[in-house]
Amino acid sequence: MASRNNRSNFLERNLHIIFPMPAVIFVVVMMLFPVLYTFFLSFTNWNLTSGMPPSFVMFRSYQRILREPRFLAALGRTFSFTALTVSVETVVGMIIALILNREFRGKGFAKLIMLLPLVSTPVAIGIAWNLFYDPTIGLANFVLTQLGLPKLAWTGSSSTVIPSLALVDIWQWTPMIALIMLSGLASLSSEPYESARVDGANEWQIFWKITLPMVTPTLLTALILRTIDALKTFDIIYAMTGGGPGYSSETLNIMAFKYSFEYFRMGEASVILVFLFLLVFIMSLLIVRMRKSLEL
Repeated sequence: MASRNNRSNFLERNLHIIFPMPAVIFVVVMMLFPVLYTFFLSFTNWNLTSGMPPSFVMFRSYQRILREPRFLAALGRTFSFTALTVSVETVVGMIIALILNREFRGKGFAKLIMLLPLVSTPVAIGIAWNLFYDPTIGLANFVLTQLGLPKLAWTGSSSTVIPSLALVDIWQWTPMIALIMLSGLASLSSEPYESARVDGANEWQIFWKITLPMVTPTLLTALILRTIDALKTFDIIYAMTGGGPGYSSETLNIMAFKYSFEYFRMGEASVILVFLFLLVFIMSLLIVRMRKSLEL
């Protein structure tokens, strides 16, 4: 009887832990298992076309990938694509948020329009932008010819494919940055602004000395989300170019997909994904450290 009472008291004291525990265990397992299994495969030479089970080769798959010029080029494209998209999205998103933070007619409609790129499916976006970039019937080249400028190959040239894909990403995800920043701006107190205007500060001084420092934690939060997502970008690139022309738009995610589902070299594909995981982890850690240092 005493043991039953003790068990009942234990359950009552720990209900806040016991009830969510199954969901927590499920989430942890679903997150940890793919990561650990990918790490395990990265130390094997598993090739589905050989019909042989995975065998340990230690760091040989890592050595093969690191000696592959295609991997280093894909790593550079991943960095350049992320840097270009996130920097432009942050600046433009901040400007849009500052505009929407003011009262004007049609403000609610403007917010609604901004949500449209976010709710569109990536494949549909890729098809629409491919038509926009089409070298013969596309609107982009039509505008260039009307301005007396030469036509561009856009996604068909190695020199323009990354900026062209970055423009699509900027169009799709800048509204997210703007909405996050708008929520941060809306939470700011009006007292510092009133004091600054009384002291004769202009709009640029108010933004640089008051708004930007106060909204920086929100800005860094948005930066973390977009950096992680941009480093992992797959759908838009695959839907529009498939990594082409040649390998000109192949990022680490696209390269890992090809090694997995086109070449069936699962061990080497896992190595690429391990590097991508480490890259995302390190970049996220750096931004989080930056955010914490600003809060101190």
